Amino acid sequence: MKDKIFLGLLLLIVSFSFAQTKVSGVVLDEKNKPVAYANVAFVGTSEGIVTNEDGRFYLESEGIRKTLQVSFIGYTTQDINLEKAVTYNMKVILSSGEELAEVKIYNAKTSKKNNPAIDILRKIWERKRQNGLRQFKQYEMEKYEKLEFDMNTIDSAFMKRKIFKGMEFIFNSVDTSRITGKTYLPIFINEAIGRVYGDNVRGKVKETLEANKNSGFSGNQQITSYVSDLYADYDIYDNYLKFFDKAFTSPLSRTGIDVYNYVLADSSFIENKWCYNIVYYPRRKSELTFKGDFWVNDTTWAIKKINLEVTKSANINWVKEIYIEQDFDVLNDSVFLLKRDYIMTDFAISKKEDSKGIYGKRTTMFRNHIFDKERPEDFYKPEIQNTDPEVYLKPDEYWEENRFEHLNKDEKGVYKMLDVLQTNKKFLRIYDLVQIIGSGYINYGGIDVGPLLSTIGYNEVEGLRLRVGGRTYFGENDPWRVQGYTAYGFKDNKFKYGISGKWMVEPKSRLILSFGNRRDVEQIGASFTESNDVMSRSFASSSLFTAGNNGKLTNVSLTSFSAQVEPAKNFTIQAGLSYRTLISASEEFSMDYYTALPTTINPLGEIQSRVKQSEVNLQLDYSFTRKTVGSGVERRTTNRPYAELFLNFSHGFKDVWDSDFDYNKVQLYYRQPLNMGGIGRLDVTTELGKTFGEVPLALLSIVPGNQTYWTIPGTFNLLDFYEFQTDTYATIQLQHNFGGRIFSRIPFLRKLNWRETVGFKGVYGTISDKNRAINASGLLYRAPEDFYYEYNAGIGNIFKVLKIEFAWRGNYITPNTNNFGVKASFGIKF
Repeated sequence: MKDKIFLGLLLLIVSFSFAQTKVSGVVLDEKNKPVAYANVAFVGTSEGIVTNEDGRFYLESEGIRKTLQVSFIGYTTQDINLEKAVTYNMKVILSSGEELAEVKIYNAKTSKKNNPAIDILRKIWERKRQNGLRQFKQYEMEKYEKLEFDMNTIDSAFMKRKIFKGMEFIFNSVDTSRITGKTYLPIFINEAIGRVYGDNVRGKVKETLEANKNSGFSGNQQITSYVSDLYADYDIYDNYLKFFDKAFTSPLSRTGIDVYNYVLADSSFIENKWCYNIVYYPRRKSELTFKGDFWVNDTTWAIKKINLEVTKSANINWVKEIYIEQDFDVLNDSVFLLKRDYIMTDFAISKKEDSKGIYGKRTTMFRNHIFDKERPEDFYKPEIQNTDPEVYLKPDEYWEENRFEHLNKDEKGVYKMLDVLQTNKKFLRIYDLVQIIGSGYINYGGIDVGPLLSTIGYNEVEGLRLRVGGRTYFGENDPWRVQGYTAYGFKDNKFKYGISGKWMVEPKSRLILSFGNRRDVEQIGASFTESNDVMSRSFASSSLFTAGNNGKLTNVSLTSFSAQVEPAKNFTIQAGLSYRTLISASEEFSMDYYTALPTTINPLGEIQSRVKQSEVNLQLDYSFTRKTVGSGVERRTTNRPYAELFLNFSHGFKDVWDSDFDYNKVQLYYRQPLNMGGIGRLDVTTELGKTFGEVPLALLSIVPGNQTYWTIPGTFNLLDFYEFQTDTYATIQLQHNFGGRIFSRIPFLRKLNWRETVGFKGVYGTISDKNRAINASGLLYRAPEDFYYEYNAGIGNIFKVLKIEFAWRGNYITPNTNNFGVKASFGIKF
């Protein structure tokens, strides 16, 4: 008898410890049409969800729930008894009728007047600068972050695919998402522990990394950094929240009432604080908005809990769903601090309900806050790079003791599973293929062959061009790297080559020494700011498809040496020495110049075709918010676009190594992306330059044209190569991407998710009489002294990868000029 009682108690304890309530289904109206944004909640709790645009929902609770409530404005609220712990594929029919007495009825689009939810929202706006960390002069806290990737929508047919033969053991870790109810398989996990320091007076923030652990392959540091940037920190009180380089309107934004409907749905105590529950959903489809709800305290008007879910119709690629949860802790009666931030993204090719994809999940937790502890200004100076290897070598005991929450059985299994996978030959072959697609190189034991996309090219001088190249690559943190290539043109029957090397002598300041030598055919004048990197080659030099003749190419022989240092984060100083010879690569194009002007005694003058020039230069580059990954001689940038300021000073020596000209050149480049909130992003680029001294065509600043069918940044769409020449220039380029804001309001265009762009490009330049005088090329010099300009309009996101841009010339119009053009570009963007 005692054994039976003991067994019964044991079963009872087990049943309660694993108790879960799961429900899913669809909400329909009396005409069997989906009810989007209906409120679905467990009665007596703050656990709820808002249906998606198809009326579908999934809701899960750790406890036993007996009643599910479904409501929406204009419909009778339904309470549904739950007879089982798990009830899937429910069909809830809402009928129109009288609402509960305390709920006011609005139309599907709620009113902006006499709406209690809007009144509460205004109080949130008034107090938002007095909530959270903003209340304190300084703050410090511990931070724990967990990143995870999962394959989702796993079914038996998927498990039986041939690609998984020999790897069936990985499916032992399949689980069900508490957010979507879909099956998923964890495949990657990364954990990090650190501290955050902030100074609201100075506007400074600093983060330190104390420990990092991942289920690892060699590229995980890059993956983690890239995903962390996609999930950049955000503040729900801001007007716009940036995800995937797009500005979503926050439901707490002052402009929110123009894009959201708000409904006061409930009120209840949460942790002894009386809070109001407000449900919100978009007024229009295809805009960058959320749906969800939040709980707000009735005295401080601080957010206690909020969830946000990106609507399926939002104009964002490769993402089917974004779900965000934030929970705030009550420090005292008036201070609410972010305790836990959770974001889950469903990356998928298709937005269909049953499509397979990858979950990207980030959980961030904070604890042990310290306030108003002032630290010196130098404390916040960013480190150039973290080279402490101990961060990545913490033992398992450290993690058991210091992680903020325990890993579940599936998360623990990821570490073990990937350790086994690294010994599986089939998986390693798949992994290598993914690496090739991502990097463009094929690795052979420390040697990378590529880049593969540069293998084939074409121009008028070389004809068909084949290239093969390679580089040393033992890992992303290599302190040195050697690269080289050779190419052959089947029309000029000549071999070309290039070789370069880089060595990071001192990691802390990133002192890097570089050298290189190249002999090749180039389209010089493809950009104002030329590079002495012997491995760089402009797209214009060998595009497979060109508009018009691209025979104005140059034989370039270049030898260079440089030293670069990074005295402050993202600020680099480079000093270099180079020697080059330049001569036309085509009989149809001349770069001749006078070494002695024609006179009555010598009417023909003296003409030279080859330019020999030694040069020293000093370059300063500051990339304001650039984020990089890796600590080797080459690092990868994980966030684009970012603001950049570049300054170059060059001095040419005459008679040094038989050089021909003495001159000074100053160039400035500035690029600034401007997030315009609800109307997209504006990219502003300007370049200024001047050459002091007499120089021939080969050393002038050529206004960069574009004779390809593709858009090339920094060039002018409708200019031919060498159409304008300058020794003094100033440019302005404006490119605005509305992100689909206009098309989303046009019914027949809305579903296409196209994105509209407009742009303007202009250049002013002059050329001195002395430089005109030494010109013997036969090319009549012309500078844009009347300010040349062109403008464009484009449609992007066609088939998610294609952009078509239409360009019109504003002036300098003749029957022989390109007055209208169409350019294209491909790219994978969110």
